[in-house]
Amino acid sequence: MKGNEALAEAAIQAGCRHFFGYPITPQTELAAYMSKRMPKIGGTYLQAESEIAAINMVLGAASAGMRAMTSSSSPGISLKTEGISYIAGSDLPALIINVQRGGPGLGGIQPSQADYWQATKATGHGDFQLLVFAPSTVQEMVDLVADAFDLADQYRMPAMILADGMLGQMMEPVEIRSSSDRKPIEKPWATNGHQGKRKHNVVNSLYLKAPDLEALVRERFQRYEEIKKTQQRAEEYLVEDADYVVVAYGASARVSRSAVNAAREKGIKAGLIRPITLWPFPQDAIKRATQHVKGFLTVEMSMGQMVDDVRLAVNGVKPVEFYGRTGGVIPTPAEVLGAIENLMGGAK
Repeated sequence: MKGNEALAEAAIQAGCRHFFGYPITPQTELAAYMSKRMPKIGGTYLQAESEIAAINMVLGAASAGMRAMTSSSSPGISLKTEGISYIAGSDLPALIINVQRGGPGLGGIQPSQADYWQATKATGHGDFQLLVFAPSTVQEMVDLVADAFDLADQYRMPAMILADGMLGQMMEPVEIRSSSDRKPIEKPWATNGHQGKRKHNVVNSLYLKAPDLEALVRERFQRYEEIKKTQQRAEEYLVEDADYVVVAYGASARVSRSAVNAAREKGIKAGLIRPITLWPFPQDAIKRATQHVKGFLTVEMSMGQMVDDVRLAVNGVKPVEFYGRTGGVIPTPAEVLGAIENLMGGAK
């Protein structure tokens, strides 16, 4: 399946029955797939009048306890950020898909990873975080959709799949788990009618008394600390004996793995750490590697964003260099190999 369509079918199999979106390249196939499938399974597909309307429709459906989703690409996600902040402030689970394109502004329609800061540091106003997942294959996009919905429900917070135009448009074999064995998740907080059996549930993100808001935000951050301890995910490839470790996610990790293999063929002990969760960032995997590596190379399709988190995790113990292409240009394995060789010269 094409990546965008696989994301849509995976969401359906994970129990999503409410999709609200607005077309934008390179994710439009996801919305188009939903428009065909949702009516056939009793679900709701609605193309909103704008990205802003779409995310607020997600807020409404999520508040009623439904699994709801929206998808967009970089400029569209920027328009959704106020609504995402409202969802976080209301302690609601929801899934947002960002199939990134080049920026800033309208930029271009080619793949990019320049929304890392937006996803992990500043998706909207206020003190809050998203669960952020970074797949590197179409199969992994499928697998992470179900995990994202489940963890969003567990921690009552929004989640994001941060893909890119390359992954959204490429076609690979996939296996999608059936939803027939999924158990419905109890949501006693949902505004789905009380039938006189309980008090009214209220979903709200407005608190006029500062101490009330502070207490709620602090409780939320206690949950975030639990997530940091238990939900970090990363793949480690040839790291055990590596002298030099590349850190890359998503499409950049596919290129970097080829570069690592090429480095090994030349006798260079290179390895790869591929973050799967961008928030929580897998700093534990980075810290373990600092005990024996000589240096790190961060590879991104941006001018350098995740590299900040790598440097924080390394904490000055070892050198951290950066190689990136931007504007929709995908780095090549040969370029990354060259950057590894340059790192060797500076990390001896």
